[in-house]
Amino acid sequence: MSEDESRCEAASHQKTVLLGVTGCIAAYKSCEIVRLLQKAGVRVKVVMTEHATEFVGPLTFRSLTHEPVGVGLFDNPSDPIHHISLAQEADLFLIAPCTANVIAKLANGLADDLLTTTALATTAPLVIAPAMNVNMYENGATRYNIGKLHIRGARIIETGDGYLACGDVGKGRLADVEDIVSAVLDELGLSRDLAGKRVMVTAGPTVEPIDPVRYISNHSSGKTGYAIARAAALRGADVTLVSGPVSIAPPEAVRTVRVRTALEMFEAAQEAFGAADIAVFAAAVADVRPKQAAPRKLKKGEADAALGAIELVENPDILATLASSKKRQVVVGFAAETDDVVANAEKKLSTKHADLVVANQVGEGKAFGTDDNQVWFVDDEGVEELPRMSKERLADAILDKALEFVR
Repeated sequence: MSEDESRCEAASHQKTVLLGVTGCIAAYKSCEIVRLLQKAGVRVKVVMTEHATEFVGPLTFRSLTHEPVGVGLFDNPSDPIHHISLAQEADLFLIAPCTANVIAKLANGLADDLLTTTALATTAPLVIAPAMNVNMYENGATRYNIGKLHIRGARIIETGDGYLACGDVGKGRLADVEDIVSAVLDELGLSRDLAGKRVMVTAGPTVEPIDPVRYISNHSSGKTGYAIARAAALRGADVTLVSGPVSIAPPEAVRTVRVRTALEMFEAAQEAFGAADIAVFAAAVADVRPKQAAPRKLKKGEADAALGAIELVENPDILATLASSKKRQVVVGFAAETDDVVANAEKKLSTKHADLVVANQVGEGKAFGTDDNQVWFVDDEGVEELPRMSKERLADAILDKALEFVR
């Protein structure tokens, strides 16, 4: 899979918010809205009115989002119907700040630029955060237009009350950025039940070198661990992902520590574990490694007998070692088994000091590398069998279960 394909795959699992920015002094606050939405794991694309560019340049938003920024109806020669593609891409259209002029256009179905044309074309939920002078805000025409938008299903985020940029005092100030982002996440149906929590996730395989060419590893794709990290970020957690070598792009708004060997993973996980509230050990760590990696390629046959007699030593048991020192941490381990799945998971629950073990059967095309899985939750209360589901849904189910153990 190419890097571009990996990014597309990662983006397909994210919610996309189209952020409309209009010509208002509060436009600079839209940069903070972008940052907080990204921290929540949301993909953000920006469309601006031409007047908005007088306050914040498109390059600023392009640098923040790593996405093209739309301004003019015909500014993307490769996409002659730009407003339609933007409208279809959005899971939600947020306009913040939204001026009295743009509110009037939206209320009356006018579409004379890229932002308003896209708003008319989209079927996504519309969230509007007005910002303007107090007299403009309280004008009967503005109140009428806001009422029309509310009746048509738009969510209006009430303005703040206080000192305005023009020097007047009263309502009209853009709502607090945190309140705007909270409303957007609520509309997207994204739970924030992990806000303020730190989550550590290990994912993928480890690679134990034999020589510069060969290594010991396994078939783990990292998909489950990455899905858990992404889901935790979407739910508000501060996430550290310790990842072995995989071919998928890391989730947005996640601190990713890349490792290769079990020893490197142990060191990185140990560093993150102390601060974690929830630690999910989803990585498939190699049980053994060559005692000494050869500095050159080993040859077959009598020329290099060492290839047929590699001395192996055990890798540290990352889960058991770290979990034995847990204090407040909730520890989730995984048991990948080919037979006696539940029985082996029950043994692992006690020997590894885990609060929860997620057991799954591997081999014959199951679990490793797939987009879905079937698992059993094993804890001190018993065994719960879950139906086969996508790894994205499974990630949320694991986090839901982990929250039951939060101390």
